[in-house]
Amino acid sequence: MQGKFVRTRVDTGVGYIEIAKPKANTYDLEMMHEIDAALEELRFDDRTKVIVLTSTLAGFFSAGADIEMLKKSQPDFKAMFCLFCQETLNKFAQTPKVVIAALPGHTVGGGLEIALACDLRIMAKDSGKIGLPEVNLGVLPGTGGTQRLPRLIGSSRALDLMITGRLLGPDEALAMGLINYIYPKETFAADVQTFASGLAQGPSRAISLIKRSVQEGVEMPLSSGLALERELQNRLFVTEDAKEGIASYLEKRKPSFKGH
Repeated sequence: MQGKFVRTRVDTGVGYIEIAKPKANTYDLEMMHEIDAALEELRFDDRTKVIVLTSTLAGFFSAGADIEMLKKSQPDFKAMFCLFCQETLNKFAQTPKVVIAALPGHTVGGGLEIALACDLRIMAKDSGKIGLPEVNLGVLPGTGGTQRLPRLIGSSRALDLMITGRLLGPDEALAMGLINYIYPKETFAADVQTFASGLAQGPSRAISLIKRSVQEGVEMPLSSGLALERELQNRLFVTEDAKEGIASYLEKRKPSFKGH
C-alpha cells in the first residue's frame, strides 16, 4: 500500500511498514488507521514471513501522539483515540508473524509504546533518545506503556522511567533490556534487513508458534502455559520443517526449511 503517511513493501520474505509524517512521525487518527491497514495487508501476505516496522524520516522513529490534535480534541474523542491505538497495537502482539521495530532515531512517548507492541526492538547507535516522558505533560503513557514496559523490564525500573520521564540513550536502553540490538547508523537499514531475512528464511512455522507460546503463556498460570507449550510442540513434530531440522542435525548438514 501507499498511504499518505505509511507505505508497505516486501523484500526477501521481510514485509516493511515504513512511516513518514513530518516533522517527527507524530501520529493522529489518520496515521494510525494507515498503520492498522498496513499490518492487515502484511498479515495476509504469503510472501511476508517477518514484519519490520520502521521510519524513513531522518532522526526519528516517532515522537508519539500529535499533541496539537490532542489539544484541539474533546475528551470523548481522546478516549476513543486511545482505545483505537491500543486495539491496533494489540494486533502487532497477536499477529503470528514476528514483528521487529527498527528504530533509526528518537523513540519517545507513544513512539516507544508502538515499539513495545513489537516483538523485538533494534536501535541505531548514537541515534537519539528513547523513553516515556508523558508525565511531563501531566498524563500517563496511554497507548499500552504502563502495561507493556513493566512486563518487559520489570515494575520498578519501568515505574522509575515513567514517573521521572527520564530518556535513555541506546546503550543504556540495551543494558536495561528495553531494546534487543544496536546497529551502526551507517549500515542500520542493511543490518536490519540481514537480521530479518535470516529469520524469514528459517523455520517460520516454529518461529510463529514460539511467539504464540510466549505471548499467551506469560499471561497464564505455569501449568496452563506448559500445556500450551506441549500442544504447540506436538503440532510442530509433524511438520516437514521439523523432520528436515532433525534429519539435517543427524546428517551434519545445514537445514533447508520451507516454512511448513
